[in-house]
Amino acid sequence: MTARLCRVLRAEVEELLVTDLGLQALKADWRRILFPTLSDAEFADAYAQTVTFGLLLARVEGIALDGPGDLHGVAALLGQRHTLVGRALDLLTDTQVLPKLAVSVGTLRRVLAVVDWPTVSRGRDAAWLYFYEEFLDVYDPALRRATGSYYTPVEVVDSMVGLVGEVLRTRLGHGAGFASPGVHVVDPCTGSGTYLVRIIDRIAARVGEDEGPGAVAARLAEASSRLVGFELQAGPYSVAELRLAAEFTRHAAALPADGLRLFLADTLSNPYEVEEQLSAQYRQIAQSRQRANRVKAEDPVVVVIGNPPYRERSRGSGGWVETGDPAATQSAPLADFLPPKAWGLGTHVKHLYNPYVYFWRWATWKVFDGHPGERGVVAFITVAGFLNGPGFARMRDYLRRTADAVWVVDCSPEGHQPEVATRIFQGVQQPVCIVVAVRDGTTGPEVPAPVRFTTVTGTRHDKFAQLKALTLKGPGWVAGADGWTDPLLPAGAATWMSLPAMDDLLAWSGSGMMPGRTWVSGPSPAVLRARWQRLMAAPRGEKAALLHEHTRDRAITTVLSDNLPGYPARAALADEAGPCADPVRIGYRSFDRQWIIPDKRVINQPNPGLWQVRSAPGQLHLTVLSRTSPSSGPAASATCLIPDLDHFRGSFGGRAFPLWLDAAATKPNLVPGLLDHLAGLYGTAPAPTEVFAYLAALLASPAYVATYADDLTTPGLRVPLTADAALFGEAAALGAQVLWLHTYGERFRDPAAGGRRGRPGCRRAAGPWWPWPSPTTRPGCPRRSPMSLRPAPWPWARVGSRRSNPTCGPTR
Repeated sequence: MTARLCRVLRAEVEELLVTDLGLQALKADWRRILFPTLSDAEFADAYAQTVTFGLLLARVEGIALDGPGDLHGVAALLGQRHTLVGRALDLLTDTQVLPKLAVSVGTLRRVLAVVDWPTVSRGRDAAWLYFYEEFLDVYDPALRRATGSYYTPVEVVDSMVGLVGEVLRTRLGHGAGFASPGVHVVDPCTGSGTYLVRIIDRIAARVGEDEGPGAVAARLAEASSRLVGFELQAGPYSVAELRLAAEFTRHAAALPADGLRLFLADTLSNPYEVEEQLSAQYRQIAQSRQRANRVKAEDPVVVVIGNPPYRERSRGSGGWVETGDPAATQSAPLADFLPPKAWGLGTHVKHLYNPYVYFWRWATWKVFDGHPGERGVVAFITVAGFLNGPGFARMRDYLRRTADAVWVVDCSPEGHQPEVATRIFQGVQQPVCIVVAVRDGTTGPEVPAPVRFTTVTGTRHDKFAQLKALTLKGPGWVAGADGWTDPLLPAGAATWMSLPAMDDLLAWSGSGMMPGRTWVSGPSPAVLRARWQRLMAAPRGEKAALLHEHTRDRAITTVLSDNLPGYPARAALADEAGPCADPVRIGYRSFDRQWIIPDKRVINQPNPGLWQVRSAPGQLHLTVLSRTSPSSGPAASATCLIPDLDHFRGSFGGRAFPLWLDAAATKPNLVPGLLDHLAGLYGTAPAPTEVFAYLAALLASPAYVATYADDLTTPGLRVPLTADAALFGEAAALGAQVLWLHTYGERFRDPAAGGRRGRPGCRRAAGPWWPWPSPTTRPGCPRRSPMSLRPAPWPWARVGSRRSNPTCGPTR
């Protein structure tokens, strides 16, 4: 209910912003004081979450919401313990603005007035954590994904805090770990405060063990000035403030006179920004911002720890880290991660414009650069793209030059889009890793910092158990590659990662076609025409069931403005009475060719790009897995027909790489410059068909999977590209024969090569043979849909397909 009301309030604020001068002025002040790049939608979100969590925080503090009068009294009482939230609530419910939002704010106030937080939470600190997690799920799942707002599991936080504590004790000279007086800690993306809460617990436990329980309160009071958090969103900021205050209170520790060092602030904003004079009503918020900037610009920090957000296509949102200070002569901090033009990585640089990279640069600037000569540690859990992505080469170079040791914990060896049960963050599909980088003076600037690497495997809970037992000096760590720009991976894996990926050689790939309905494909054109005729002859009320309508796909009433390339648009199926288009053959599975009705109205995801170039002379496709890796057998298959999504294996999906990108077969699917590069190696440029044949020779062999089995635990095929012209030619000749076989002799025919004349076949005695006609019925043959039809008896024939029974259509 709270999340839904907050969403309603956000929508009203965003609508009013168009015309209401009071809200526009409030937004302008909010931008000037806190968030310079705030958009209308982001202000509406900040407004709604601040009011919602301000009122909820008031109820947690026992402040009544159902009394007479406006909200200024509530805000004043809340401000006595939560200065920033109380003042923000007061400003956002100004008498010039509130009447226009009276219905939504009033409803929210009445609902929250009856909340009894002690009953709801049952005294559990984690209740706030799960409350905000569930709040985001209902409030705006898209916003949650866009901002990367996924709480870090406590098991992960405890492991990271433990590893950093070990670094503090064994490498940085702080024998008491986080309890040492000189250890200043920043969580730059605090969220709901779990890292700082667990550090408080770690300090309390250490002090209690070393000095006795009577010393805990005083030592925590001292530590409260050393723990800093920055958070951009008002909702989690309110949660974090409450949790931290409650944690100090639980240990009877006094809080600093000027409050917790928790700031509603943009970590990435300019710490050297000139402070302007603001009116009295904004003084408290402005002072908080000024304190945050002083921490960023002046305070030496030993530890930066946290879980930065992830968001693609975020160029322009990196603040000072990305653009620098206009008043200064130094370049922006991010420039130290950007590879020089001479490295030839320009097409990959776009991946650096991501919040998690901005936070990595801010953290390393703060710990390693901001105060030269200082020793410290950065520990983040983030997506793992920077471990080996080519665009991150300079970032890896920086880490090896600036740090003295790096530890990497691969938390997603399954690769992209792993099974949900294996994910650390169950809503996140990208691979993630924990990286700890320390500078302690043990490695000179001309020696790359040594990298240690380990992996956690299994289910999510298996990984939690392994993280709990993990120590920096324990078993399981292997040496990483030691080149300045090498991937932050084991040395052997670095060799693998140095090989070109398929996408480095082939310019385009796409998903195969996904019919989405079993009846639209089958073993013969006659079967499909009969099924189509049954659909056409059915009463209108039965057509939807026979079509198998999908909620997000075609319906019988859908009118399409186009059809598949090469086919004219047609009326809605409800009004259709004509025959189906002539069925065409497709690559259904490896070595299994079927037929399909080429009609966009009945194919769920046809991938029109494949249809556009299917008629190219000599066209063929290599199909491979993408989300998983083969564990045995070949790694690629080929077909000269449009491939199904599951062509390679029959499950898990995959990618299709066509040979030609145009119908005239004049534009090969090779990255620009590849043939010129090969010409420099071999003395003459190979033909595009020879490159594909070379790939087939390697990837279609079981020896490839056996050789690279360890490397293939992370999905993604890579190609060992020989520099030997004779070896390339030998492999290409072998690959040509492979492709001839995979395509049933329709490609790479060569009468002069070892008897490969026409179509491949086998002797009558060795091939499958039907001594009698196929029956019209077969007991036990499943009928997967109402469109399954019994064709006429099949003539005596030798059968070339493993799925030869025309009574059993394809199933999915």
